[in-house]
Amino acid sequence: MTARFGKLAWLWLSLLIIAADQITKHWFDSNFNLYEQAVVIPDVFSWTLAYNRGAAFSFLANEAGWQRWFFAVIALAVSVVLVIWLKRLKANETWLAIALALVLGGAIGNLYDRVILGHVVDFILVHWKTQWYFPAFNIADSAITVGAVMLALDMFRGTKQASSSSTGAQSNE
Repeated sequence: MTARFGKLAWLWLSLLIIAADQITKHWFDSNFNLYEQAVVIPDVFSWTLAYNRGAAFSFLANEAGWQRWFFAVIALAVSVVLVIWLKRLKANETWLAIALALVLGGAIGNLYDRVILGHVVDFILVHWKTQWYFPAFNIADSAITVGAVMLALDMFRGTKQASSSSTGAQSNE
């Protein structure tokens, strides 16, 4: 029965990410004014409220509005692919399942914002004094980033295992 559903059981993690993302976004949207900041760690970390109509780092944010639906379609397509990928995973591919579930949860969290609000709500602000600011982000963005790093590590781990097994096969000849 497990093989039939692959690693779809990890969808609970996606749902947890979506819930945490939406709850925190709603809280900041309800309790902060746009661009208001609350310092958490002076010169390093603040809470804020920002809206992003574009993609990562506000890519295409200043366009006329078509980007909202463009990014929504991409997020929807990626989400479908990730669910299919999760379903096809083998029992020993838990690391990959966690990575995919994180990316899926983040993608759907931001997709909801785009479709319902017309923008993504961001509230985490990392900076160095007043000289350097990283673009504001949210829990969905964090989940996507962690999942992507895990996917990259899995790819390198898979490449290393493949090369060591092929090296081992050559030395046995």
